[in-house]
Parts: sequence; C-alpha cells; structure tokens
Amino acid sequence: MITGTNLASAEMVVDQGVASDSTFPTQTVYLAKSDDYARNVRFYLFDDAIFNTRLRGDYSMEQTNLDAVEDMGPLLGCQSGLYYFPVVGDDFVPGSMADNLDSFGGYIFENTGELNILTFLQAGAAGTYGTVDEPCNYLQKFPIPQVYFWQARGFSLAECYYMSVTNPYQGLLLGEPLAAPFAQPGSGSWQIPGSNALLSGTTNLSLEFTASDARHPLQQVDLFVDGTFAQTLTNIAPAAGNKLYVTINGFTTNYSVPAGATVLSVATNLTLTLNGSAYSNATRVCAFSHGDRIELHSMNLSLPGSQVPLSVSNSPGSSSALTTYIAASRTNFLDTVAYGIQSFELENTATNVPVGDYLELTVVKTNGTQVTAAVTNNASGTSFATLVQDLVNAINANSSLQGPDGLTAEDYDDLDPSVPEFNLVPNTAGWNAAEIKVTLSGSPSFVIYVNGYLVAFPQKLLANLVDLQPRNHLYITAGVTNLPLSFAFNTVSQASGYHDLTAVAYEGSHVQTQCRAAQTVQIQNGSLTASLMVLYGGSNALVGATLQFSVVANASGTIQLFSTGGLLAAVTNQSSAVFSILGTNLDVGLHPVYAVVSSGAQQYRTPTLWIRLTDTANVPFQLSITNPPPTLLWLATAGRTYDILSTTNLTQAFQFTAAVTPSNNAAQWTDTNRSAQRFYRILTAD
Repeated sequence: MITGTNLASAEMVVDQGVASDSTFPTQTVYLAKSDDYARNVRFYLFDDAIFNTRLRGDYSMEQTNLDAVEDMGPLLGCQSGLYYFPVVGDDFVPGSMADNLDSFGGYIFENTGELNILTFLQAGAAGTYGTVDEPCNYLQKFPIPQVYFWQARGFSLAECYYMSVTNPYQGLLLGEPLAAPFAQPGSGSWQIPGSNALLSGTTNLSLEFTASDARHPLQQVDLFVDGTFAQTLTNIAPAAGNKLYVTINGFTTNYSVPAGATVLSVATNLTLTLNGSAYSNATRVCAFSHGDRIELHSMNLSLPGSQVPLSVSNSPGSSSALTTYIAASRTNFLDTVAYGIQSFELENTATNVPVGDYLELTVVKTNGTQVTAAVTNNASGTSFATLVQDLVNAINANSSLQGPDGLTAEDYDDLDPSVPEFNLVPNTAGWNAAEIKVTLSGSPSFVIYVNGYLVAFPQKLLANLVDLQPRNHLYITAGVTNLPLSFAFNTVSQASGYHDLTAVAYEGSHVQTQCRAAQTVQIQNGSLTASLMVLYGGSNALVGATLQFSVVANASGTIQLFSTGGLLAAVTNQSSAVFSILGTNLDVGLHPVYAVVSSGAQQYRTPTLWIRLTDTANVPFQLSITNPPPTLLWLATAGRTYDILSTTNLTQAFQFTAAVTPSNNAAQWTDTNRSAQRFYRILTAD
C-alpha cells in the first residue's frame, strides 16, 4: 500500500523510493537484538543475512544489542523487536526498509500504544511491514533479515518483502514498491524509427541494449505498444553445449548445459554436480541451491576460509555462442563473524524444588580442560526458575569460563516459569570456538531439552553450524552484454495515429532488473485522421472543474475518449464531439487523455495530452507582460478566478482592476488603460 496520514505524506513515500533507485547507499542496516525476549526472536537469523551481505561486498549490515535506533542514523534500515521505541524524522535514507516485531504495528490509524509502522515512513524509510492481528512471535509472519540481502542483489522493495514474509495475511506492507537502490539496469535506445516517425504497412524496426556490466547480461526483451504487452522480441536461453568450470581447493569440475535449460535448472544441476560424492569428498565443500544462486560451505574445520581458493570460468563448449555464465563472489571463501550457540530448556516434573536438588554444567574446552559450574537448592520454597537463574549466574561468574576459550550463558527467559530457558554462546566467534563441549545435568525430576529435543550429552555449541562454516556464493546468469535487435513490425494491426513503442530489457538473473527504450511514432494506413483539443481544463485545472475536450475527425463513426481508468465517454455516428468530464471522475494527479475514432474498418488514435488536476488553493504561477498595449500572460488553473490589481505608484495601494476566469491553463488579460506607467499584481480570488 502507498499511504500516509495525508496525501502529502503518501507522495513523500513515493519520492523517497524514487530518489533511491540505483544510488548504492553506503549507510548501515542495523539488526537490533533488543532485551525484549518475546520480540527479539529474529536474532537467530541475523548471522545468515549478515554473512550473505558481507559476501556481496557493497552492503553494510551489523547486529546491535541496542533497543532503539534513535540517534544512530541516517540508516539504510533496521529490524527490531520491542513494544515501542522512538523514531525521529531523519533516521533513514531513501530506499531504506525498517520494521518492528510486535503485534499491532499495522494499526496505522489507531492508537495501540505500540510503535506505528507509519513512523518509519515519516522518518524517511521507503518501506515497512507490520501486523494488524495478534500474530504471536512466529518468524514466518514477519520479514526475515534476508530481506536486506535481496535488496543488496538489486531486487525491488516489494520483491524483497514478498520473499521475506512467508505468511503475510495478517500484515500490511507499506511503501514505494519499485524502490531499488542496488539495481543495476542496462541502457537502450531505438535506432529505427526516429521520434515521431511516420510508419505504414510492415516495417523493420531496430534498437540496441547494453548491459550495465558483464555480470549483469541482458536476456529478454519485450515490446509494449501504448503500455500493453505486444510480443517478446527475444529470450536468450542458456545455450546447449556451454560449459561452466568450477575449481575449489585445486579440484576442478565442469557442467555442460543441456538443451532446454534455464538459469534455475543450470544452478540446480550444477549444485548436484558439486555435491557429487567424489568431488565433495575432495573439496570438503557442500553446495546449496537458491534459485540462480549457489551457496558454498566449507566443511573443513581445520582450514580457514581465506585458505580455500575458488575460481570459475565459462566457455562456449560445443555451442557457437556463449550465453551461460557463472560468477563467484570472491576468489576465496569468507570466514564467519558469527558466534556458535545452543539453546537449553529445563523442566521440573515435580511440584516443587526440594532442598538438595541441583543443576550442573560441565564444560570441556577445545584444549581438553574441564570446568564445572553447579548450584544446589539450600532453602525450601525455592522456585525452579530461581534455581535455573542461579545456574546462569554461576556460569557467568566462573572465572575459568570468562576467557576467549570459555562461554557465556545469556538470553535467560522465564516467561513460562515451569520451563525456563537460556542459551550458551562461546566467547569467541567462529566454528572452532563452537566446538567446546557441554554437559548439563541435574536432579532426577529435571528434564533437559536441547533446541526442543531430548538428546544425549555432551553437546557442542553448533546449533547454527551453517552460519559458522566459511562461505562463498556462485551466481548463474544467461544472455549477452550487447544486444542489438531488428524485427518486423506490422503496423496494420494497430490503429492509425500516435503510439508509444516501449521495449523493455530484463537482466538475465532472477533479479531481472529492467531497462527500457521508448519512442513515439505515427502510423497511417488509411485516410482516417482526427484531432483532440482541450476546450476547458488542461494542466493545473481544479479537480472540481468540468473539463471539456473536443474531438474532430474527417469521417463519421464512433468517437471514444480515454484517460486514467479507461473509457470516459463515447458517441456514435458523429465526425466530431465535445465531451464534458467531471474532474472528480479522474481525481487529483497527472492524467493522460486521448481519443480513438472508429469509422468502418479504420481506426485512428490521437496524440496523448497530459493534464494535471489539483485541489491546491494557491498554485504558484509565472507572470509575464508584453507591450503595447500591456498584456499580462500567466500559467493558470482552469476554472479559477484571478483578481488583477494595479497602481500607478508603488507608494500607493494596489486597486482592483478586473477579474478573469480562464478556461484553460494559458490565461491573458489586456489593459486598455493607456497610462504612461502602471504596475500590476495578479492574485487568486479563492
């Protein structure tokens, strides 16, 4: 939805999105792990998104423990989870996306006491999301942090959100849907025809598109006539016989593109090749397919990512043309900045905690050193949640666990006192540090779950192993970097008259960033012609005015008038017509107006006129004067009355001289007073 508390704020949202396109902002996205345990649950997904954006290399994203982002701006975005926090008017840059995980952020015109997502838009964000019904804290009902990785790839704001919210039916998506600050569009232009060229019969047209760079080839071009899809001019598939080469850790494999392949099938089948037992055993790398992207994870604990080299290349193979490409994010794997983690839930099956009951954590560090932290209940009436909290405190107070090779207990939660929980996190980032082993034990009435399951101990802190392994990305694309096109265009299938030809080229990845080349032409395949003229209205007409349009044809037939929303009015068996249209039928904004005349088997489409309707009381206008006699000229609002004031001496007051109500946007008034010197002012009378 594009909305706001008023029209001006909704227009501001659009402007913030438009201003961001292909600007590649360098500001940071902050993923905030608040101290609100019920609402900060997305933090488990932070590391995956941060890892992926670091591999992009042109996007800044960080995790923070701050509850709010106030005074941290300007930001490219934020995700948080807190009942309410302040957001100020300059917190976000154009193109940013921001949201908060709470229950009623989508109550945009009600006062719930929670953070209203309109606040993000008012602070500069181009998009936001919030729920309107109690969603619980299910991750599927809120945008996942991966939304920012998709933005870094060049997807539009709407595409990013649609991919990131699995179950959107309880929420509102607000913003400018086409905002794409990291899009890399190509460019294109028409060679034939020239602007306003006269076409007839079947004629050959030509144009040329150029990709933004070699990593963003152009694959498909569609032709639109007057905004309506006409045909696909080309769609360059991965060429059968093309070969893709991948070398990991010094081991090379290749994939030959079969007939009928797509970008998706190439990525999927290359992933299978990389995961073949012989090759993956040699490289110690596992591949995961995500559409046109292949995510690579190093499975070698003893080898840092910087020591895992990767190279790729393409060749035409048995094909005469190379249209399939593979690219890697880096020439070696990237090491993680994530910390290992393991979640523990503890349940007491007894009705109380007897004196003498205990909990004990035994830690075996990666160097083999063993450390124990334990608590025993020494007082009657102690709650189970209190005993678990005492264990958390004992773990964090143990000096032997406070060094780089130790661990920390955090995220203690007793929202359900019968099943308190906490996380164990190593004190050092990376896979090696997470190999630390823990055994949690206690009295017989205590049941201990690890990530929701009954498991055998010891356990390592590897619940997020995929975020700890060194990583790299491969991208599959199809198309060409320079795309000249020539095609036959049958003008007989179109009405005679004026038409807009628009060719749209799509990048050959799943981002499909668009670029376009537009040209206005005139078609004439018969004797029928017509003209369209504004009699009353035109640009800056009041929305409450009755607009008048005249259509004159050189033959009788059906005359139809079109604008925003489609057909406005029609007459039959006439060669001319005057249409009176209420401005309120179109509403405030910029509108195209054109007429189509049908006579027998012929049709003619007039040029398109653009008019802007306004409800603004005082539209600024420029005033000019010619002499003699003095004639005042100004850009007017049709239907509005203007008072003309004049004086012969600037030290004296201006006096009312005349009133003018123009019928279109070109207003004028001639003064018949032949005074030697006179000064003028023009004011709107309403």
